[in-house]
Amino acid sequence: MKNQRMIPGMILIGFGVYFYLQQANISLFNEFYTWPTLLIIVGAAFLVQGYYGKDYEAILPGVILVGFGIHFHVVNKFELWPDHLGAFILIIALGFLLRYQKTGNGLFHGVLFLILAGLLLFYDRITSWLGLLENGVAAAWKFWPAALILIGIYLLFFKKK
Repeated sequence: MKNQRMIPGMILIGFGVYFYLQQANISLFNEFYTWPTLLIIVGAAFLVQGYYGKDYEAILPGVILVGFGIHFHVVNKFELWPDHLGAFILIIALGFLLRYQKTGNGLFHGVLFLILAGLLLFYDRITSWLGLLENGVAAAWKFWPAALILIGIYLLFFKKK
């Protein structure tokens, strides 16, 4: 049986340190006294459970929470960091791929989310490349959301193992 006390214990320790530093008014950490830091603390607890507690299913929520927390901390600080839906999907893809590394399942989901994130993050470049093939491809490009819906329906209702 996996040690289920690890996640709540890590969360309580992390929140305790967070609130102690906030009450102590240590000016070095003023910009970290926000809700994204709490996401990082909870995500880190899941990652500790996933890697050290060998509960590999906890890796996915851990990566998502830590990734979202980091995203919200750095999105307005770094010009290079994308403030885009593709960044969130990229974080989810990373979570699936790291979980796949330990469990051996979820590779398809990770690669699918990675491709979708790439399409969203580089949409402007892709459309400019497709501008060279203007007529035929541009008309087909309008229907890519429908293609995603059809693939999702196929995976839900028709694909059997």
